[in-house]
Amino acid sequence: MRKFVSALFQRRQILGTVGLVALGGTLALEHRQHDPGLSAAETTPAVVAAVAAELGIRDEWHTGALLVDFVEPDDGEGGSESEIARVVANVAEIPGVDIAPAGFYSEGEHLYRIEALPEVRADLEALLSDPLIEGIEPELIYALPEDAMAATDLDELDAIELEPSRRPRLDVNDPMFRLQWHMEQIHAPEAWIDTKGEGVVVAVVDTGVAYKDSEGVKQLPDLAATEFVAGESFIAGLREGLDDHAHGSHVAGTIAQSTNNGIGVTGVAYRARIMPLKVLSRDGRGSVPGIANAIRYAADHGAHVINMSLGGPLPSQVLAKAIEYAHKKGVVTVCAAGNERRGRVGYPAANKFSVAVAATDYGRGLAHYSNYGKDIDVAAPGGDTRNDKNGDGQPDGVLQNTINIGRPLENDYLWFQGTSMASPHAAGVAALIMSKGVTNPDEVERVMKATAAHPQGKEWDEKFGAGIVDARAAVSMATDGYAPERGGIAALLLLAAMGSLGLAGLGRRQAILAAAGFAGAFAWTSGVLGTAPLAFGVAELGAGLGTVAGFGSPLVFSAALPFIAAVTLLKARSLRPALIGLAFGTAAMLLHGAVTLPNLLTGLPGNEWVDRGWMVLNALAAAWLGRRIGRLPS
Repeated sequence: MRKFVSALFQRRQILGTVGLVALGGTLALEHRQHDPGLSAAETTPAVVAAVAAELGIRDEWHTGALLVDFVEPDDGEGGSESEIARVVANVAEIPGVDIAPAGFYSEGEHLYRIEALPEVRADLEALLSDPLIEGIEPELIYALPEDAMAATDLDELDAIELEPSRRPRLDVNDPMFRLQWHMEQIHAPEAWIDTKGEGVVVAVVDTGVAYKDSEGVKQLPDLAATEFVAGESFIAGLREGLDDHAHGSHVAGTIAQSTNNGIGVTGVAYRARIMPLKVLSRDGRGSVPGIANAIRYAADHGAHVINMSLGGPLPSQVLAKAIEYAHKKGVVTVCAAGNERRGRVGYPAANKFSVAVAATDYGRGLAHYSNYGKDIDVAAPGGDTRNDKNGDGQPDGVLQNTINIGRPLENDYLWFQGTSMASPHAAGVAALIMSKGVTNPDEVERVMKATAAHPQGKEWDEKFGAGIVDARAAVSMATDGYAPERGGIAALLLLAAMGSLGLAGLGRRQAILAAAGFAGAFAWTSGVLGTAPLAFGVAELGAGLGTVAGFGSPLVFSAALPFIAAVTLLKARSLRPALIGLAFGTAAMLLHGAVTLPNLLTGLPGNEWVDRGWMVLNALAAAWLGRRIGRLPS
């Protein structure tokens, strides 16, 4: 047996290589994404008609206009700007037809809206058969989920004191926090020890947010300490993303209400910044092109997470394309499943690359109004204003500071219920995960699902998806969950390369060298030196600096650091073991990143496979450097 073990060890290079391949395959399977949602390519007129027929829907969700989506010449889809302009001009010449860009931010996407009299439809259809047109669909209306405004005023604060969690947690001084059972359900205070969402921008695509004083609206007092980026409106009404309804302000509060400020209530990721994008009017309704334009705007202007607590029963190819566009740019899109109490998730939650969120009540059961079905990804607190199951003297809704409904000059602390309230809890958890350096939207969703707590202990079901989101567990996985994987890759790399490191035997000096190299590698890969919190803050120092030094930059995810260290310290022979560890640790981190892709490289053009290729090449360079250092005479 001893001879067999010795013979195997003599073939350590083969063992290490085989082990790397096996571990890489295992990790690839473990980190693979499964998102069965409806894609843009699958959103055909026949599919839309089938959904409408199943639900008994006729024209109540249509505006009567058509949306015409042209090819994108800059994306290699064919055509040219002049050819598209020619088709638009020909359509405009038909009497009784009005064609114009489909709202703010549509011009660059070549999305047009057509209104036409019934008698000219035949002439219009002939022109719209042009190959430059990628898709045509009726313009849909989306709205707040049914019963989204089931609100209740806060009663006098004579509530029963609830027993706080005994786990390590951040205790905050917001006096009404004790009424926010929903923050306790997702273990937000325990997550706040490690992160509050710093550096992440969350776009609230909704009715707007009362984030500042302006004509006709006053800033909410419990958003005064929350950071905002410039807001925008995609519908008539208040400008700059301001709220004249109440829903969007409540949603924004769940994500990032000012916290530990001595007043009011708390938010899940209260150091994240909010991007208010108004797409719904004062009556809670808005058209699909406005929503799609807001999604693209958010992706183009630095949003990391998008929350959409809105929707409708019918899918839209225009909206599905916008979600896919945001996903390619590294944005996590989180959506409410709908409040129609049926076994079918609404749209856009049921689209591919959307995180569909069902709602739970205080007792961790599915809320009575929540949609469910095959497209549910996770669940989160949505509340139930009809009950007081926790005995705190208040309704079991979700409590946030918002404007009084339809009165933007007044505010209050209101209990709302709905999947509208569940979605921002999940969006806040996504922001906490991203603040720890996990920037790939697929991996953010995987972490959310892997750490969710299912009330019945199931892996997945149609009611809760993977379970109720758990902020503490998600942050823990984002912080430490990759260390064992990277450590395993580092150990196998060292095993494969040991014969090239000048280690003919395992004498004392060589053993120390190997141990030091492995220790350095493991320290690097486990995050003591190298994993998360580099860069959202660094990226804010100036335009373009994030591309050079920020988390997700090609420079950070490269062999630059070990090469710089080698050039600087190579003459110090006593430090060579540390240099070997740094080189192989970097190689392990990069190989792990190439297989599992927790981080997208925002500074590189191209898709995720370009990112993977970059990390593989740099991993090979780092491993080569480690071997070269190990072969130098001692």
